Amino acid sequence: MNLIHVVVLAIIEGLTEFLPVSSTGHMIIASSVMGIAANDFVKLFTIAIQLGAILSVVVLYFKRFFQSIDFYFKLVVAFIPAAVFGLAFSKKIDELLESALTVGITLFVGGVILLFVDKWFNKVDEKESKEIGYATAFKIGLFQCLAMIPGTSRSAATIVGGMAQKLSRKAAAEFSFFLAVPTMFAATGKKLYDFYKEGHVFTGEEVKLLAIGNVIAFVVALLAIKTFITFLEKRGFQLFGWYRIVVGGIIIGLYLTGHNLQVI
Repeated sequence: MNLIHVVVLAIIEGLTEFLPVSSTGHMIIASSVMGIAANDFVKLFTIAIQLGAILSVVVLYFKRFFQSIDFYFKLVVAFIPAAVFGLAFSKKIDELLESALTVGITLFVGGVILLFVDKWFNKVDEKESKEIGYATAFKIGLFQCLAMIPGTSRSAATIVGGMAQKLSRKAAAEFSFFLAVPTMFAATGKKLYDFYKEGHVFTGEEVKLLAIGNVIAFVVALLAIKTFITFLEKRGFQLFGWYRIVVGGIIIGLYLTGHNLQVI
């Protein structure tokens, strides 16, 4: 893994982590095209650079993150289902991560669903959108469990989950961003723990690559979040749906024609 690989993957992470398009699917295509070996450090890198993306959310919504203790309790309530599900089915999730075909199919099916989301969930409870309740937070957390299936997109699952609870597009997207902080922090912490548990130690070069990757992911995610919110309010999900269908189709096509996709 060299500096060019780091820059490309970090840009992809920053662009796709908070969009409903699955960063995993894009990482698979990018790593396959670049021929990156799926070793332990590469797998850790793709998770650890999420810290940069997390920081972008905290910076953009700084005041919201420090407004009340109640806000944190709601995030904890929403986080619990994924934490329990992830620990209970960690081995099965790891197996699914090794399947490029699973990612392709999930991207494709999720894309079809996004084509109709705006029509299915077009009723908005303005009161709930302004102050999300604990029950709503928990239900969105249940939707987040769907993202354990590679290619689903954590962002897509939680935003659709929010809209299913009659949140506006903006309110659902913003809560999805907030929920990403504890979720991605926990995922990164577990990956780092597993990395060290297996006896790995970072080299100076690897530390440098991680630092560069996080900085790039942070900057790109800042721009992506601002643009996404504006676009989502005006245009909805259809473009993302068609985009997922195309990307999912590419992965399925590559798999069926015998291409060896490097699953990260």
